[in-house]
Amino acid sequence: MALHPAVQAIIDFSAGAAGGTACVLSGQSFDTVKVKMQTFPTMYRSFVHCFVSTYRLVGLRGLYKGTTPALVSNIGENAVLFLSYGFSQDMVRFVCGVDKGADLSDVQKASSGSFASIFSSLVVCPTELVKCRLQAMHEMEGSGKIASGQRSTAWTVVKAVLKTNGPLGFYEGLTSTMAREVPGYFCFFGAYELSRSKFAEYMGTDKDSIGILPLMFSGGLGGACLWFMVFPIDCVKSRIQVYSLGGKQVGFIKTLKGIIRTEGFTALYSGLAPTMIRTFPANGALFLVYELSRKYMMERASARR
Repeated sequence: MALHPAVQAIIDFSAGAAGGTACVLSGQSFDTVKVKMQTFPTMYRSFVHCFVSTYRLVGLRGLYKGTTPALVSNIGENAVLFLSYGFSQDMVRFVCGVDKGADLSDVQKASSGSFASIFSSLVVCPTELVKCRLQAMHEMEGSGKIASGQRSTAWTVVKAVLKTNGPLGFYEGLTSTMAREVPGYFCFFGAYELSRSKFAEYMGTDKDSIGILPLMFSGGLGGACLWFMVFPIDCVKSRIQVYSLGGKQVGFIKTLKGIIRTEGFTALYSGLAPTMIRTFPANGALFLVYELSRKYMMERASARR
């Protein structure tokens, strides 16, 4: 018997939050390097140079700058994403004339994930703005874009945004966030579901019984496809969110043209290496924890009926 929609929504929300936590804890240091290389590509020769330089100058804590807002961001994003993913699948069933509760194709699930990302963008944009500014604070001070010696915490960044731009200042980069999320999550869920289908076909079993390693590989592949598809958009978003800290307000198209004109097209892929290294363990952990916790909670809820 199907669970009550409210119970199902709570399970999807909780499993998404658990997956988001696992994702951050397994990949935050690589995300910090990615943001530094995106926003200040001329400062670092490579991923290794950025990683080592940050560790030598600031220590291990420098690689985990922005972990608190990253946790808030990923927990909020994935909780809302997977909650919306369930609702979006019902909407896709309605549009496609599929019976309620029936399995969707991999493409239909990818479309559901793409639509769900619109809602998660509203959560992730403010928290990513705070995270990116914390991660690039050292470079902003070194380049003279902001005064040096300022105490940088999540709360000081929040207060600075409120003082300078008000509540709407947290949505600096919302357009580029949505432009990244919608196509990105189509690739994310599409690659994840397609990979699970292929593993299930090869093993002669169903998608829920393929095992831990194939499940983690499928999650990592989904993350790799997402980032390869949308990395230039993410680079522009990071520039907008970090550079506006110094009072510089610029739009998506203007920022994109400026990067290509002054630094070349390859600058849009600065930080791709740490992102690809990070994506397999981080997104593998995301889907592993999401699927296992969701399965556990659904079994417990069904047993109580």
